[in-house]
Amino acid sequence: MDKNKKNDVLDLLEEKVLQYNRPDFIAHDPIVIPHQYSLPQDIEIAGFWAAILAWGQRKTIINKCQELFGLMDHAPYDFILHHQESDLKRFLNFKHRTFNATDTLYFIHFFQQHYLQYDSLEDAFLIGQETGAQTVESGLIGFQRVFTDSEYFPDRTRKHIASPLRKSSCKRLNMFLRWMVRQDEQGVDFGLWKRIRPHQLVCPCDVHVDRVGRLLGLIKRPVTDWQTALELTASLREFSPDDPVKYDFALFGLGIEGFAS
Repeated sequence: MDKNKKNDVLDLLEEKVLQYNRPDFIAHDPIVIPHQYSLPQDIEIAGFWAAILAWGQRKTIINKCQELFGLMDHAPYDFILHHQESDLKRFLNFKHRTFNATDTLYFIHFFQQHYLQYDSLEDAFLIGQETGAQTVESGLIGFQRVFTDSEYFPDRTRKHIASPLRKSSCKRLNMFLRWMVRQDEQGVDFGLWKRIRPHQLVCPCDVHVDRVGRLLGLIKRPVTDWQTALELTASLREFSPDDPVKYDFALFGLGIEGFAS
């Protein structure tokens, strides 16, 4: 990309970050779910689940999350730690796309086991993280290993927790990490976690972001996989080394606007 084109792309991205990285973005995005809570563990649990369920229409995603957390009396952390076995029956009819009751019950089990040992879900993403790593790749690999390391783990649930080892772009997990790690003055992302740093994040590569990234010359790889997400993030890092993933707002916004050139 020549210098003039690069400057034009940067100007466009910065303009769109200002347009979309603002509080009125929250109401119509799955991030509205964790924003309903103030306790850090509630935010983590609600955010993780909202990100994992984030496929399909955003309105449907939000409604299904409201249904799920309603089953926990809108106190997910308290429910995770203190529920009785009989309380789990209420989840037997919960379903969103291919996410079903079996997946739901294992998520509850995983969260309970984790929070009995740690105060924050961030620890689960640090177990495999290499010291000084440029990206969160090793942390994502380690998280899947921790998540599946239980005698109660149902193999069908594996598809909901992506890993770079399987060449996935890890869109949903990268979106969740953006929510938890990024912190700016606009108040959309939470910035709860301090041990993973914003410069290590990888841009969530959904259909909108992928399409616009290619149109802007930020992606050249012909397929969409983990290496594509890294390529996009490397391009964005040239514009903002300390916070490349802030441009997720811009790329997504341009995508829903129907950007075509």
